[in-house]
Formats: sequence, C-alpha cells, structure tokens
Amino acid sequence: MIAPAQLQPSRSLPVVNAFTEWDLLEEVIVGVVDNATFPEWHISLKATVPDNMWDLFQRNAGRPFPPERIAAAKKDLEELVHILEAEGVTVRRPEALDFRRPIVTPHFASSGGLYAAMPRDVLLVVGDEVIESPMAWRSRYFEPLAYRALIKEYFRAGARWTAAPKPELKDELYVHDFVDPTEDEPPRYVITDTEPTFDAADFIKFGKDLVVQKSNVTNEFGIRWLQRHLEGRFRVHVVEPRDTHPMHIDATIMPLAPGKLLVNPHRFPKVPSLFRGWDILEAPTPSIPDGHPLYMTSKWINMNLLSLDEKRVVVERSDEPMISALRRWGFTPIPCNFRNFNTFGGSFHCATVDVRRRGDAVSYL
Repeated sequence: MIAPAQLQPSRSLPVVNAFTEWDLLEEVIVGVVDNATFPEWHISLKATVPDNMWDLFQRNAGRPFPPERIAAAKKDLEELVHILEAEGVTVRRPEALDFRRPIVTPHFASSGGLYAAMPRDVLLVVGDEVIESPMAWRSRYFEPLAYRALIKEYFRAGARWTAAPKPELKDELYVHDFVDPTEDEPPRYVITDTEPTFDAADFIKFGKDLVVQKSNVTNEFGIRWLQRHLEGRFRVHVVEPRDTHPMHIDATIMPLAPGKLLVNPHRFPKVPSLFRGWDILEAPTPSIPDGHPLYMTSKWINMNLLSLDEKRVVVERSDEPMISALRRWGFTPIPCNFRNFNTFGGSFHCATVDVRRRGDAVSYL
C-alpha cells in the first residue's frame, strides 16, 4: 500500500478527480474476492438474486463461497490488475475483511457479510469527493470499512470524504410480501422510502451530470439526499429503464466516450431524451454460456465495461460479439479473462472504482 506521503496529484490534478466514465484513467481501486461469504437470506435478495440461486443461498447462508470459485475469480482479478498496471494505471486494493463474522446492530442481526469485491457499489467518487454509500443489504452494512484505510489516505492528501447517513435497516424499510412485477406492470421495489439508501453503482457520471435509476437498493429518499448534497456542483437525473429486477445501472447504460452510449436494448427500447444527440450503440446479445453460474446477475453483465480513455476499453476475453462490436464502433478492446469473476455478481466496472481520471467538470447532457 502506498504511504500517504507518496500520494501526489498528477500534474496539478487533485489526488481524487473523477467526472466521467471515459476520461484518461490514472488511478483505480480494484476489489478483492478473498473471504467472500454467502449472505444471510433476506427478502431484499429475493428481489435481485436469480431464482435458480435462491436454494443455494438459503442452504449456505453465512458460509464461504466455494473455495475453487474464489480462487478462479481471484486469478481473474490479478490478470485485470496486471493489465491495468501495464497500461499505466496505478492500482490500489481494499482490505480483505473476515466476512464470516456476524453483524449485530440495535435493529437487526445477520449471520455475516458478503465481500469487498465490488468497490463501485460501495464508493461514489464525484469530482474530488469520495462518498460512502448507505447500502440497503444488511450483509453489506460494514463493507465500507474495507476501504477506510485508502479513503483516509486520500483525505489526508486533499480529497473530500463524506459518509452518507448510516441506515438503520429496520424491518419497515423492506416490502416483506414483495412479488416481482411483470414487464407490463409499473415498476415496484423491495425497499420503501423510510430512510435514504443507495448503491453507488446505480449512478453513472457524465461530467457535471449524474444519471441514476431507482432500484431494489436505491430509493427515492437516497436519490433526494444525494441531489441535495451535490446541489450547486452537479445535477442528478433519474431515468426509468424497463427492468423487473433493477439493481445497478451499469449493465443497462454505459457511456464509452463523449457522445457514445452503450445501451441495453431490452431495458431501454426507447432511449431517454436526456441523451438526444448521442450515438446509441446497442449492446450485442450476451455470449455467456447457459451453464455458467451467475450468483447475482443476468447475462447482461457483459455490458459492465471499464474505459481507460476514449478509445481503450477492457472487455471479457471470450466475449467475441462485444469485442467485434467495440472495434466496429472505433474502440480498442483490451481482452481480459473475467468470466469466473462474473460469477460473483459483477464485471470490470463493478470490480473497480475510479480514483483519478484526467478530466474536468464539463456538461455533456
């Protein structure tokens, strides 16, 4: 881990500086899958975990994920770290906490945590500020602590640091008789608005603007809190994809460069007017084999790409349809084995969070 004194802004940039998803990436946090643990079963998981995984989660609550799965995902992460460093990016890692330890608060108890594999869910980096998310899953209550050592270093080097209001996660936050809506029904969510909650991965950065979706972890109260917190510095726009299991927007839309937006054609058959004038790139059908286990996502995790700049994009090595599409669109794909990491609920965007990109607050919308 780099000592605080060594953290220096690059050519007068603040040590934390991220306004878009595509400016030149200089420093990033990459998650760790060590000690990944099945979370305690809860209604909040039922709304998002694929139904073919419910029994597996219920039977193994509080136990480690299969060691061979963890080892394979860890190998993928190490390949990603190697690629990023070879491309000139500084890589930081969180602590591998013991997620098997029970969680106890005045309002709930849980058999354990989850992992520190997805920093994009936990930390929202906006401009020179790091914001800790008030997450709705009880198993993720203490997950931000895996990043505290890094955040303190960034703060001492000049970054802003905010922790959103710590949620109580009482029973009344959840809709205990939740039933999935059909595609023809209005959206409904497993969380209420009794307190603000959001996952950072429900937000996408577009310079002076952030785009967010309501989801089964991000409620209207959480969006309002962030809008008020960022008022005068950033605008926050809400979009409504057609998704019966919404959780994290980065498998629904992904900006790859100014004016170029990768879109899930099933969730956004009609692209919001907010993106008028942008080139819309329809994501190719995912190539993930039917037999490959996906604990917490759909196959559309293939959209979860990481841009290193306006041309270079990290993509799953076996996803030939996406690689070919990116080349046709004028990008330079950087292949990386990541299928085994996909099993744990994310891909390149989820597994990372930008610390510093070489860009400024510009209006793109």
